[in-house]
Amino acid sequence: MFFQKQGEAQLHYGSSDFTILEGGAYVTCAVTAERIPLEELRYWNDERQEAYKDAAAALEGFKRADAL
Repeated sequence: MFFQKQGEAQLHYGSSDFTILEGGAYVTCAVTAERIPLEELRYWNDERQEAYKDAAAALEGFKRADAL
């Protein structure tokens, strides 16, 4: 049901899963700004509530956070 909606989804990221707060088709990568279809979402940071398109983007997100 949630994956069938159009537009960006609003999620709450937990340590091992996420909760869909508002349905949508995708979320936006915090590093690349690319759209990530919900069914392909595998990487996120629960402390910063950010999604990442892949492992490389997740690593870059962690590096950026440590540099702040």
